[in-house]
Amino acid sequence: MKRRFGAIVIAVVAIALGSAGCASKHAASVDDAADKGAGTGSEFDDGTLGKGAPVSTSTISDLETVYFDYDKSAIRNDGAEILRKDASVIKANADWGQITIEGNTDERGSEEYNLALGERRAMAVKRYLVDLGVSGSRLRTVSFGEAKPAVPGHDESAWRYNRRVDFSN
Repeated sequence: MKRRFGAIVIAVVAIALGSAGCASKHAASVDDAADKGAGTGSEFDDGTLGKGAPVSTSTISDLETVYFDYDKSAIRNDGAEILRKDASVIKANADWGQITIEGNTDERGSEEYNLALGERRAMAVKRYLVDLGVSGSRLRTVSFGEAKPAVPGHDESAWRYNRRVDFSN
């Protein structure tokens, strides 16, 4: 019985060491392929990724953040310009499906107030995009209030970046 157990332990250790060796060899070959310009360097890319299939040149991260004034949900002039660009990108990328408009606030105010303000900001952006021709069925809104600050801090230099609307899918 002890011999059998010992043989099993040796076999398990040998398999583990063999797998570890293979993994590191594979990682090196992926890195080598990336260095040579073949594929993206992903272990799932054999170098043919995107060939023969239409590839979107945009990603949801191409949508710009819209910022707001303190305690306001009105679209500023700079926000209107950003949203015109964002609307064009959204309309050109129907394959993105539904896009989430995320309303955010700075830390001032109660949690309830900030959730409501974040929702008003998200809804203002949605209305603006719909007015620019984006289908309302592709847009949904959510408010995070003060829960997802973009910049940590407790002064205007941080708060100005936390009063915003972001996009996700």
